Parts: sequence; C-alpha cells; structure tokens
Amino acid sequence: MAPFEASLAFAQSLDQVDILFPFRERFLFPQHDGRDVNYFCGNSLGLQPKAVSFLMQNELEDWAKYGVEGHFNARYPWFSYHHFFNERLAAIVGADKDEVVAMNTLTVNLHLLMQSFYRPEGGRYKILMEAGAFPSDQYAMETQVRMHGFDPYDAIIEIAPREGQHTIDEQDIYDAITAAGDTLAVVMIGGVNYYTGQFFDLEKITAAAHEVGAYAGFDLAHAVGNIPLKLHDWNVDFACWCSYKYLNSGPGAVGGVYVHEKYGNNPSFFRLAGWWGNDEKTRFKMQKGFVPQKGAASWQMSNAPVFNMVALNASLDIYEKAGMPALREKSESLTGYLEFLLKKLDNLSFEIITPTNPKQRGCQVSMLFKENGREVFDRLTENGVIADWREPTVIRVAPVPLYNTYEDVYKLYEVMAGF
Repeated sequence: MAPFEASLAFAQSLDQVDILFPFRERFLFPQHDGRDVNYFCGNSLGLQPKAVSFLMQNELEDWAKYGVEGHFNARYPWFSYHHFFNERLAAIVGADKDEVVAMNTLTVNLHLLMQSFYRPEGGRYKILMEAGAFPSDQYAMETQVRMHGFDPYDAIIEIAPREGQHTIDEQDIYDAITAAGDTLAVVMIGGVNYYTGQFFDLEKITAAAHEVGAYAGFDLAHAVGNIPLKLHDWNVDFACWCSYKYLNSGPGAVGGVYVHEKYGNNPSFFRLAGWWGNDEKTRFKMQKGFVPQKGAASWQMSNAPVFNMVALNASLDIYEKAGMPALREKSESLTGYLEFLLKKLDNLSFEIITPTNPKQRGCQVSMLFKENGREVFDRLTENGVIADWREPTVIRVAPVPLYNTYEDVYKLYEVMAGF
C-alpha cells in the first residue's frame, strides 16, 4: 500500500477498493443528527447484524407452530441447536469442530473450565495471569484458589509491565513460568489485553507452560473474531470467550468454549456434569450416571438458549463469508491508518499505549491522556464518534474491519484535530 495521507479524499479512495466495504451494509448503526454514527466500540459491544430480526422471527414462528415439537421440527431443531455453530466457530478459533461449543456466558464458562483444569495437587497450586486483567478474570481466579484453601496473594502470580512501560514484556511471562516450575498449575491469560490491546503470543506461552507441566488456558473475549487463532495447532488446553464484542451477538449473548480433543474425547477427564453434556444417544433415557458426549460439548450444563443464540447465528454467517485472513489484513491497515493520523495531532497531550507492531495488537488503539482526556471523549461523542472511556484517562478506539471504514477513522482524527 502507498504511504498514508491525512485527507478525506485519501480515506475515501481506500474505501473504494476495500473488498470488505459491502459488509458494512449488513449492520444497523445508531443514529446521530440523522446519520450513522462513527462506531468504534466493537471491542465492547458489536453492532446488530440486520439478519437478526429475520432469524429471530423464524424462531418465534417455529415456537408458535410446533411448541415442544420444535426441538426436532423447527428449521434449526432446538435439540441439536448448538451443533449449528461448531464448524463456523472452529474456523474462527482454529480448532476441530468437536473442540468448540457455544454455551453459557464468559465467566460461567471460565469457572467450569477451571473446575476441570485447576485441580491443585501437592505443591502444584499456582495460577499465572497478567496484572490488570479484566476484573471478572481476577475475581474468578481469586475465588478458584480460595475454594481450594489457598491465599490469592500467594497462589496467583501476576505479570505486570516493567516500570515506565504500559505493555508486558513477554519474556517476563516466560521467565515467571520457568521460575514457578512445578508449583505452577495453570497459566490463564487474556489473549488480548482489554486495556492496552496487547496481543500475546499464545503458542509460545502454551509451550512454556507445558514445559513445566502446567496447563495453558486463555480468555479470548478480545481476541475471538479479532485475530486469527490456531488453538489446536498451538496445543492450547482450554479457552473461553464472549460473543457480544467482535462476534456481534448482542448484550449478554451466549459465550463459547474450546477444549483440546485430548481432554474432550477422554471420558475420564473431569468435568462438571449436566444433562445437555450427556451423550445425546442416551440423554432421554433419563438414566443415572453421566456419560459425556464427545468433545467440548460435554461441558454443557443445560439446553441451548435458542433466542439468545440467534444473533450469533447471523454474525457467524457474515464471518464465514468475509473470512478471517481478509478481516485481519484490513484490521492491520485500519489501525495503521489510525495510528498514522493520531501521531499527526500536536494539539493534544496523549500517548498511544497499544503496541506499534500490528502483529502484537488487534483492531484497537488505546490513548492514555495526560490532560483533557474526558473532554476529548465528550467532544467525540457530541460529534457522533462513539469510542470507549476507561479510567483513569484512556480512550479506546476499535476500528472493526467488518463495518468500520477509512473514512470513519479520518472523521475521528478530524474531530480530535479540531479540539
């Protein structure tokens, strides 16, 4: 690509040759002064796909038409509803279709997975995570270690950025894993840090964890649908995610789980039992004794929340057509253009705390303001530019390749330049 230029005409010229530009028409945008907002909050809540209302109406009609028989006669039979997502989710996270399942919500799934993978024995009881992880991850790890009788201040190893830095030096993660050695039970890190947008090398972290006999698991809330993943090939043990951010499935949408086949296909590997995780062939025999079905689906507790999963169905159809390679290529270009424009602003005092290397970030750029941060954020909002404010003084901007444009990015720059 030719060097970037700070002009509306240049931004529009990039949009004219963007093969993903038509996908923007598949989404509904909030309105500001009679026009679509410039929406940069997909890392918090993605936009609604237009197909959701149609698919939801189908389910309502089938419920009305069939009642309980909809479990087998609906257009998407409810009995096997979760299976409709497996291949498309597997393509997004780089897994076999039996290694993934759409179920529950993020922190519920994290607790369920930790019940399987965090089973302290002898001196192996510690969990390693990044300092400043999303609060729900911190809460989950604290209660997991307490449930086993340990003190979080002893049992949880937190890796923080070095003094004067905002992102974590990954060598510090590897060194901490080595130092913990046979006391380490689980590495549980957010694949992309929600605050800085830093993407961690999940393959190397997994290998380092396995080297000392620990499991490697990841919260992929800010990575799924954002960055191409190869969880199976990287030998990741487990992962979970939400789907209301980049997967555009609505507030409180169903989450997802990945479990490597060596555990999912091992009936003796411990998981909490639930009716919907039981072998489908014997589920309705209503017999005593849990027989796990094959793969990650055996971690299910209850039947699929069909209405809650309709938006995910719509969104995954879009992802299947767009493809993660093309989305990643545009993502790197969009964030590159945003970074280029932000660095031209000499009227504001802020620092970009997201890695400059596009391979170490997703479609997010975080700005740490030294002054006037909240005022800048309010000015953006007043001009129909929707970003995300995080305490103490950070504005997060997520140019999502499915529906954001280069002109969107230029508009944000234009508002900030006029502050």
